[in-house]
Amino acid sequence: MPEAAAATSAALPARGTLLGFDFGLARVGVAVGELETGQASALVTISGEANAPRFAAIEKLLAEWHPVALVVGIPSHLDGTPHEMTARCRRFANQLHGRYGLPVLECDERLSSAEAERSLAGAGRKRWQDRKPLLDAVAAQIILQHFLDATRNDAQP
Repeated sequence: MPEAAAATSAALPARGTLLGFDFGLARVGVAVGELETGQASALVTISGEANAPRFAAIEKLLAEWHPVALVVGIPSHLDGTPHEMTARCRRFANQLHGRYGLPVLECDERLSSAEAERSLAGAGRKRWQDRKPLLDAVAAQIILQHFLDATRNDAQP
């Protein structure tokens, strides 16, 4: 289980919505999940590199879903060393917290995109063009599901 999630998931309420993010330079995948059910679903992929439209889209999602916290996937290499995107993802997490004042939790996202690829291919989306628009949202779903699973495991005696 990711250390950041272990350190802060105890502060979460028993019920409430979470939004999960798979941050990328060109796209941000977003998923929604519920603490009570422990289930996450892919929601949307926000495309574009400019911050203003990205945060405007995120703000609309916050107004619609009213999350109690946000979860951001933090990449690292398989051996746990920082990835070239690690600092950028943490900066994105800090920006979310600073803009919206919600708790922002980190979750290890190693191999989430590869898992999303396999999931979409297994669901009949064989062509890359069919998978690409969904890939980041499904990766966010996988990140958020991992977080929810880890949170549930922490709560069990």
